Amino acid sequence: MKIGCVSEIKRHEYRVGMTPDNVHTYRADGHEVYIQKGAGEGSSFSDEDYARQGAIMVPDAGEVWRTCDMIIKVKEPLEEEYDLIKKDQILYTYLHLAADKKLAQALLKNNVKAVAFETVRDSRGALPLLRPMSEVAGRLSVLEGAKYLERPMGGMGMLLSGVPGVPKARVLIVGGGVVGTNACKIACGLGADVTVIDNNADRLVYLDDIFGSRIQTLYSQEAVLEKALYEADLVIGAVLIPGATTPKLIKKKHLAQMKKGSVIVDVAVDQGGCCETTRPTYHDDPVFTVDGVVHYCVANMPGAVARTSTIALSNATISYGLLIARKGLEWAAKDDSGLARGINCYQGKMTCREAAASLGLLYTPLEGLI
Repeated sequence: MKIGCVSEIKRHEYRVGMTPDNVHTYRADGHEVYIQKGAGEGSSFSDEDYARQGAIMVPDAGEVWRTCDMIIKVKEPLEEEYDLIKKDQILYTYLHLAADKKLAQALLKNNVKAVAFETVRDSRGALPLLRPMSEVAGRLSVLEGAKYLERPMGGMGMLLSGVPGVPKARVLIVGGGVVGTNACKIACGLGADVTVIDNNADRLVYLDDIFGSRIQTLYSQEAVLEKALYEADLVIGAVLIPGATTPKLIKKKHLAQMKKGSVIVDVAVDQGGCCETTRPTYHDDPVFTVDGVVHYCVANMPGAVARTSTIALSNATISYGLLIARKGLEWAAKDDSGLARGINCYQGKMTCREAAASLGLLYTPLEGLI
């Protein structure tokens, strides 16, 4: 198979879909790899690093799209890339279609075989290709939140850990999954007063076992969430419904009762966000304020630590990428039902039930197509 990787063109996205080590692995398996020149610079990988592993270096993204059977990216294609996608081409990347109807329609129109990292499942039903970026985003969320609690950054001027004789900052983590757990690790490590709220009692038991007396766990109910929001200095939005739009748990009406200069970091922004006032922002202009509450809603948070993120992501995606390259997407999906769950669009049909429902599009089961 001819496999390609192009530069990410999303504003301030520094990650790349493939490392030089990945090139070596694909080449050793008998495939050709085409890399757009400069694609790895944001992650500190040079063209020479890729060429040394046998990649064919191409100056133009359009040539990579035209040449290759499968394109491996990090982020979803932007509008200026829509016309580059070929019929029956395999697109292997994060898509987050539930929050992007225009992209979904473009993929359907182009008859793309679109595999979304965020909906691939492993044998345990977990999300192995979403997990590494959730880990990065969860850890970053607390660090970014701590920065924007500083007065010069628009916050109330509070140090997360406090100092002797001064209260610690109160950190509320909404959602106890991978993002929430990793946010919890950093918040506890920095010495904050941490509360995690979730509607899964088993998950709360797990978190209580892991963190013990260092955190408070709460079962999610509207009144409980409201009280916790009003007491919080930093709120981490860590809610996820795989493939679907995130529910708006934090309402605009809540903001007026929250502390002035408190901070919300909405990690769920890729799926629409768990706060009603969330809108996507970028690394060069990451925050805005509503009713005195600072919102950090960068939709590609892990891009800030691009080298770490790229290596972590490519470690997870390479095995599925090899399976697709060896067998073709159809046979790979028949062999691995979890990979089949990742196919969001196929031959002009929407094959992800959750995304189709969120967008109001017709859902077609994949089983009848391959």
